Amino acid sequence: EPVRTMAVATVNLRALTSWVGIARLFAIVLSCLAFSLVASTGNFGGPYGTWCMFSWCFCFIVTLLVLLLELLELYRVLPLSWDDFTSAFSMLAALMVFTSSVVFPSIFISSPCSSNYCARQAVATTASCLCFLAYAVEVGLMRAKPGDISSFLSTVPGLLKVFEAYVACLIFSLLDGYNNESGLMWCVAVYSICFIFTLLIIIFTIGRCLTYIPCPLDKMLVGYNLLALLMYITATVLWPLYSFRGQSRPSSCGRGCSWDRHLGVTFLTIFNLIAYLVDLIYSSRMVFIRTP
Repeated sequence: EPVRTMAVATVNLRALTSWVGIARLFAIVLSCLAFSLVASTGNFGGPYGTWCMFSWCFCFIVTLLVLLLELLELYRVLPLSWDDFTSAFSMLAALMVFTSSVVFPSIFISSPCSSNYCARQAVATTASCLCFLAYAVEVGLMRAKPGDISSFLSTVPGLLKVFEAYVACLIFSLLDGYNNESGLMWCVAVYSICFIFTLLIIIFTIGRCLTYIPCPLDKMLVGYNLLALLMYITATVLWPLYSFRGQSRPSSCGRGCSWDRHLGVTFLTIFNLIAYLVDLIYSSRMVFIRTP
C-alpha cells in the first residue's frame, strides 16, 4: 500500500520573539488602541477622520496577517517576494500612521483639552505616534545591509520608491483648480507619470516580474530616476509659479481652502524632488560603484 504522508503545520516562534516580530506586536497593539479609542468617541467623520481610521485599521489587519503567515510559515507558498512585500508594507505603514498622527490631532483635538472625550483622543494620538515609531524600527531592522541587493525594496532606493509613490498619492488628494492652466496641467502629468512608473516598479518587484524585462534593470532604474528628477524640477518651478501668480493668501481662507491646498502640493513636490535626487544618487552608486 502507498504510504500516506500528512502535512504538518510548523510554527516558527521566531516570528514573535525576534526584534522584527516584537516591533510588529507593538504596532498591532498600538494601532488597535488608536482606532478603538477614536471609534469610542464617534467623532471621526469627514475625509480626514475617515483616512485616519482607515490607516490604523488597514495597518492593524495587514500586520496581523503578516505575523500569522510568518508564525505558521505559510508565506512560502505565496507567489511573491515576501521580503520585498514586508519591507514595502512596513515603509507604507510608517508613512500612513505618521500622516494620521499629524492630521488627527490638528483636525479633531481642540484646546484646551480637559474633558474625558478629549483625553481619549489625546491617548489615541499618543498611541498612533508610538505605532509610527514601531513601524520605523521595523523598517530600520529590515533595511538591507550595504552591498546586499537580494531584496530590492529593503534597500534605500527601494524604500524611497514607496515614499515617492505615497507622496504622489498625497499630492493627488490635494489637487484642485488646475484645468485652466497649461503649466498646472503639465505638473499633474508629471505627478501621474512618475507615480504610475514607480508603482509598477514596486508591483513588479513584489511579483518577481522584473527578471522578464529584456534590458539591464539596474541601469534602466538609474535612467528612470534621472528622468523623474528632471520632470519634478519642472514641476517644482511651474506649480508655485502658476498657482500663486499675482495671488496672496485670502483673508477668508479657512481650513482646506484652495490656496492652502496649492501650498501643500508645493511642499510635497519639493519632498518628492529631494526623494528622487537621493534615489538617483543611491541607485547610481549601486550600479557604477561596486564594493569589493
